Amino acid sequence: MELFAEKRILTVSQLNGLIRGVLEENFEHVWVEGEISNLAMPLSGHLYFTLKDAGGQVRCVMFRASSRALKFKAKDGMGVIVRGRVSVFEQRGEYQLVVEYLEPLGIGALQLAFIQLKDRLAKEGLFAESRKKTLPRLPQRIGVVTSATGAAIHDILNVLNRRFANVQLLLRPVRVQGEGAAEEIAAAIRDFNTYREIDVMIVGRGGGSLEDLWAFNEEVVARAISQSKIPVISAVGHEVDFTIADFVADLRAPTPSAAAELVVRSKAELASGLDAFSHRLGLAMRRCLDQSRGELSGLSRALKDPSLLLGHLAQRLDDLDERGGRAVRVMMLRRHEQLANLYNRLRLQNPALQIEQGKERLLGCGARLENAMERVLDRSRQAAAVSAGKLQALSPLATLARGFCITRKLPEMTIVTDSRRIEPGERLELTFQRGGAFCRVESKHD
Repeated sequence: MELFAEKRILTVSQLNGLIRGVLEENFEHVWVEGEISNLAMPLSGHLYFTLKDAGGQVRCVMFRASSRALKFKAKDGMGVIVRGRVSVFEQRGEYQLVVEYLEPLGIGALQLAFIQLKDRLAKEGLFAESRKKTLPRLPQRIGVVTSATGAAIHDILNVLNRRFANVQLLLRPVRVQGEGAAEEIAAAIRDFNTYREIDVMIVGRGGGSLEDLWAFNEEVVARAISQSKIPVISAVGHEVDFTIADFVADLRAPTPSAAAELVVRSKAELASGLDAFSHRLGLAMRRCLDQSRGELSGLSRALKDPSLLLGHLAQRLDDLDERGGRAVRVMMLRRHEQLANLYNRLRLQNPALQIEQGKERLLGCGARLENAMERVLDRSRQAAAVSAGKLQALSPLATLARGFCITRKLPEMTIVTDSRRIEPGERLELTFQRGGAFCRVESKHD
């Protein structure tokens, strides 16, 4: 007892707690490289996985607060670098790595997130040329979604004032980088679609790093652009910068200035085009007038004296009148002959005469039908009498009337026709022409 009293005895939980304290104090921040396996993502939002290499493995957990900051989707087999602290899951006595940061090997987290989202949206058809809308030829109102203090809006204003100062521009100011910027940009696109008073929309900002431009790589912005009923020009960054918004938009401009140049044509260019059209229209009108003058001159030379033309027409009218009168008289004569023929045919087919003939035929048919029915009835009576006689001869009642009876064996009620089917002592039922009797067999003989 004294031996045990000198020792400190720990419970399992206490031991695990001590080990946890030692590990967390000495391995507070570690960077580990490995491959993800057995990845699990429950509804809680935490990530559970195993980080392994050729020589070993360690269990890892990334709690929801950290996993929500991931820009890409982790997958089994993905090589990653993680930063975290070593701890112990005391309920199981297993040590684990609590991951606070995770990035893919060989490629940045943002670049991987960009590739994953681009592939997914492409499979959904959001980049298809068939769904892209045509920009208006000469828009009256242009909506711009960008920062109110950035260089992009000033570049757009300078280009529009230089090219076509008459166009109206509506700015919807938003944050273009940082937390919540993507949601503001998507909301601004939806607001312009609700407003419905603009012809085309420019969405963009000036250049920057991948992190600076990331708001235009968010899925919420891509969805808002794809659902827009108003044509959208994406103008994000410099010419070498590409974002998800560029692929979804109806037109991609390399810079905000280029977007302004694409959305409206130069006033001078339009004026020059109008002058060219005016010159071509004048030439066409002169050619048309010259052609009309030539045709009019030819028609005037071919025009004859109206009085002579009227004389010919009057003579032709008299001829037509005479020929028409003769044709009418001939037609009337033919119609009279046709009417006489029809009257004679109708008289011969007088309905009263046909009705009288029908009555006579009907009376004759009635008499013949009556005679035929009498003959049929006589034959039926004779046949019935013959059948009744035969039936009377075959009736069992006639047999009973001659002194015979029907014998049935009890209790089966089977008809007895042979003495071999009964035995002394059995009961029988006898049926006569009138009434019946029950009896018992005293003896029998064959």
